[in-house]
Amino acid sequence: MGIFDALNTSVGGLQAQSFALQNISGNIANASTTGYKGIGTSFEDLIPQSATPDRQVAGGVTAFAQATITTQGTVTSTTVATNMAINGQGFFNVQKPIGITDNLPVFDGTTDYTRRGDFQLNASGNLVNGAGYYLMGVTVDPKTGNPIGNVPKVLQFQNNFVPAQATTAIQYAANLPTTPSTAAASGAAAGTLTAAGGLNPLDFTVNHNPLVLGTPPAPYSNATITGSQVNNKFAPPGPVNVATQLNGAANTTDSLSANFVAGDTIVINGNTIAFNNSGTGNTGSATPPSTLSIDVTKATNTVQTLLTAIDTITGTSVPSTVSSTGAVTLSTGTSSNLNIASSAAGWAALGFGASVTQNRAGGGTPGTGIVIGNDISVFTKESISGGAVTAYDATGTPVNLQLRWAKSDSSALGSPHTDTWNLFYQANPNATGTNTAWVNAGTNFVFGANGSLTSPTGSTITLNNVTVGNQSVGNLSMNFGSGGLTQYASTGGTATINQISQNGYAAGQLQSIAVNNNGLVVGTFSNGQNLDLAAVSVSHFNGTNYLKALDGGAYAVTNQSGVAIAGATGTISGSSLEGSNTDIADEFTKLIVTQQAYSANTKVITTANSMVQDLLNVLR
Repeated sequence: MGIFDALNTSVGGLQAQSFALQNISGNIANASTTGYKGIGTSFEDLIPQSATPDRQVAGGVTAFAQATITTQGTVTSTTVATNMAINGQGFFNVQKPIGITDNLPVFDGTTDYTRRGDFQLNASGNLVNGAGYYLMGVTVDPKTGNPIGNVPKVLQFQNNFVPAQATTAIQYAANLPTTPSTAAASGAAAGTLTAAGGLNPLDFTVNHNPLVLGTPPAPYSNATITGSQVNNKFAPPGPVNVATQLNGAANTTDSLSANFVAGDTIVINGNTIAFNNSGTGNTGSATPPSTLSIDVTKATNTVQTLLTAIDTITGTSVPSTVSSTGAVTLSTGTSSNLNIASSAAGWAALGFGASVTQNRAGGGTPGTGIVIGNDISVFTKESISGGAVTAYDATGTPVNLQLRWAKSDSSALGSPHTDTWNLFYQANPNATGTNTAWVNAGTNFVFGANGSLTSPTGSTITLNNVTVGNQSVGNLSMNFGSGGLTQYASTGGTATINQISQNGYAAGQLQSIAVNNNGLVVGTFSNGQNLDLAAVSVSHFNGTNYLKALDGGAYAVTNQSGVAIAGATGTISGSSLEGSNTDIADEFTKLIVTQQAYSANTKVITTANSMVQDLLNVLR
């Protein structure tokens, strides 16, 4: 190795130190960049070949970039609800648009990965970070909380609308006083249930036995209505029944073509069935809201086809039928009353008028366990408030559900009396006369001497067919939880409501979104609900430090990094950002070393040049 080799080696040293200086300058420049991962410099010596070790000389040098992607930056909190940071391993899945069409981003399907979590909602409803990358995740059904699929996609939340959810369950926890303070107790005779704050059945217009106050309202049952067979265009197999003749002709078929023509319609409980003669068969579905269109030219479409469609709309489990004499019987089922209207001649030919109105049988009117309008004043004086909750029917209409507790027995009266309570809900706030005002929940709540609930043994009861005013809420499950209902002494003699909530809500429109510490995007809706909308997707790699850096703090997959693996051990922190992992003090130290090494290499070049000049002077 000679003087000229030394010159070349020094030049290589200058290049290597310049490469290091470039990395140092970039790290310092990005000291405040969100999610930035510094790049270090690794030096590698280049040893020239030699036949024997004793002739080996020091060689040149080259520099390589050394990634620090796995080094965590400092996580700090922010005031932006959609900012997020990953504590530990993992990357956000993102895509960057390749263009904009009709003001909407266009993607090529390439997924990149980033730790930069300064995401904010843009005009299109996407979460975009400061470098223009769009966040990916898996959408969640806001009503069930379950993921919709498992393939991440670019998230969008613009104009999300959540439908109404009917109340099905009420969470309730309360302490009932040992001696309730009721208005009727103060003037009652000593030793009576009324004096102990209880309810006296003899004070009511209808003499209720307190032991049967818990009898729930009778459930609804199916009711039927049968048409006139003389007008029915149907004849069973066998001889033609003259009673089924219409317009002087024997009708030996129950095909719909003999009854209906294209353009006829039938409206069942607000759902329309239309008839057509397209020859292409039936279209749509009879499932409410109905979009069914029945093809009258289809040979297999019979009167029973129509009845089955009607049963699907009403939801009855009791089929509507055609008898052996041709009489059509319609069933209401138990869920609602039956209302059918049609001006079609074919409908009238089935033995019904232009409209059918048939109410369900029974239901909703209990024989016992109610308070009528005439007894509201007495009931209010002999019971205490149990709180109120706003429930919702299937359309999202709010229903004010008022509760009251009445003590129907008291251990203060001596054995075998027990501390027993009945729960009532208000069925009609405007009830008068003999109309039902309050309905008993149908359960005797019995408490032991220590104030704990001994009966019922479960933590849930069902309020059957709850109707408040004209609003039907249906069956409600009341959940008390373990130890949620107690009877401890209370100085005020009133019920202390520890919890009363329900799971229904009205329809609502998305107002804002935020990211929680579980990595879920939570939407706040106009109906006051906070519902999970999406789960942020994160991935990790076996060779993290071999990812290819892209502009904006993103990374692309390489052969050395391996493919992305769904999930990560790191956790997402909402309203937080990960800062740069650059250590300024460390970079300044490297800067001094790099400067000194660069200067030293220039000295070698100066010395080598001097030696070459000395060699040239020998020839003078």
